[in-house]
Amino acid sequence: MRPAFSVLLLTTLVGCAQGLGVVVALPALFGAAQSASWLAFCSLSLWIILGLGVIGLAASFGHLGRPERAWRAAAMWRTSWLSREVIALPAFLGLTALSLLGIQTLHDWPGLLAAVLIIGALALWVCTAMIYAGVRFLREWATPLTALNFVLMGLASGCLLASVLALWRLAPQAAIYAHAAAVLLGIALVGRLAALLRVRGLTPAGSMQSAIGVGSAVIRQTSKGFTAGAFNTREFFHGRSALWVAGARWGFVAFGFVLPISLLLLTPQPLRLVGWPLALASNLLGMLAERWDFFAQVRHPQNRYYQAAL
Repeated sequence: MRPAFSVLLLTTLVGCAQGLGVVVALPALFGAAQSASWLAFCSLSLWIILGLGVIGLAASFGHLGRPERAWRAAAMWRTSWLSREVIALPAFLGLTALSLLGIQTLHDWPGLLAAVLIIGALALWVCTAMIYAGVRFLREWATPLTALNFVLMGLASGCLLASVLALWRLAPQAAIYAHAAAVLLGIALVGRLAALLRVRGLTPAGSMQSAIGVGSAVIRQTSKGFTAGAFNTREFFHGRSALWVAGARWGFVAFGFVLPISLLLLTPQPLRLVGWPLALASNLLGMLAERWDFFAQVRHPQNRYYQAAL
């Protein structure tokens, strides 16, 4: 399928924000001592979560045909995971703002607020992942690995961002966040590679016979169905070469996972102010490439009929 850059940006930034929210809320959830420096670190993290969320929301309008009707997307929340995501994202940002208000007014982060924020982040991950995993005829997405990888990659990116922020606001804990981020990146890489291995053995749903409703065993296609380009030939295929796809795939493995892990674990302490932000930039760039590959890997059944256009 053809990925929309606005969707790539939305899922990358908001996923990182969710991960950051979870990793900074966990100490409050377990009743850790809340020093002034720790609360300052949490406040900065929550402000960044709000910033990433707002940027992600703004980017989401880029793939809407009628942005002025965006509010209607929430109307089908009973049956649509997309509608649930439209509700869950502002709710997560609202819980973030509530936690920030609690810290600034109470000089404390109550465990209840931290728990609700974590639940909000997990609910948003489920809603986002099920938009794709719930489409059963797109076999590349229809797997529990889709939801698992959304969570793992978001947690890894968020923990990496937390380690960078801790360098300035909570230096004694920075190494803890960095090592946790390296572990999460490693686990997320295993999950994403497992999904890639699964895709290698898949065949697209449907057949030429089912595409046009003809039961004959021998069908020869002589036309792509259009005399010019159309929505069907533009939106369901990325249009890139096999070399481009392979480059994006190896790129997200290298920049999204391998390079950040190396920088987190091997950068000498005097150089961490440079090395760890580079690791974060590399990871976010790699996650954009990973999101592109996530969409581009899908072989939509309709292309069985329009394959002559590809």
